[in-house]
Order: sequence, then C-alpha cells, then structure tokens
Amino acid sequence: MSFFSEFKKFVSKGNVLDLAVGVIIGAAFGKIVTSLTDDVIMPILGLATGGIDFKNWFVALDGKSYDTIEAAKTAGAATVNFGLFLNAVIYFFIIAFCVFLIVRFANRFKAPAVIEVKPDLTPSKEEILLTEIRDALRNRA
Repeated sequence: MSFFSEFKKFVSKGNVLDLAVGVIIGAAFGKIVTSLTDDVIMPILGLATGGIDFKNWFVALDGKSYDTIEAAKTAGAATVNFGLFLNAVIYFFIIAFCVFLIVRFANRFKAPAVIEVKPDLTPSKEEILLTEIRDALRNRA
C-alpha cells in the first residue's frame, strides 16, 4: 500500500472526520464560552465582589506594587497571576456545565438500551434429581 493510498484510507475513515468536526465545533464553542465568561459572568462577579476585576489579581515577585499586570510586565517584574488562573477555572466549570447540559439533552433522544435476559439453560437441582429418578425408573422397567 502506497503512502498516499494509506493516507487516503486514514482520512476517509469516519472517526477522523468526526474528530475534525468536533475540534472545529469545540473551537467555535470555546469562543462562545469565552465571550459568555468575559462579557456576562465576570462583570457580574466583579459587581458582586465590589467591582474587583479578577484579571488584575496578581502578586509581583519583586515586592513592588503595580496597578495592573501590564504595568508589572512593562517594569519587567515576574508575577503570579492567580486572577487569571481563577478566570481559567471559571471557564472550565462553565464549559463542563455546558457539555453536561448538551450530553444530558442528547441522551433524551437516545433509545433506551434493551436489556436481553438470557434464560438460564442449566438445569436446577430439582430437575437433575427428577431426571435421575426418571432414568432409574426407566432402567428398572
């Protein structure tokens, strides 16, 4: 099999196309979640926390105080940006919640799994005993 025919076979598999569609939709969905977080949720959280913007929650490791992360970076100070980390955690929970809702909604349309009950074909102790009695009676006659 040549390299190109193997590549064509690889690309034409349904899983690769499904994965590509999933990645593209995921990237588009990520932008929606980013906008939801930045433009809707974070201002509300900022209002609830007294107008504090999580983006500017940081610690400058040089011991000086800066108003913004950009000012610290401009001054060349190393920073621990725990506000940005908090934003990332909030993004994660929003994405996880949205995926949960989508999966939960999609599961409504799934047909319920059919559970097949296989009959137990092994004879019970009573059947074995009755069979032995029957065979003994046959042999007697």
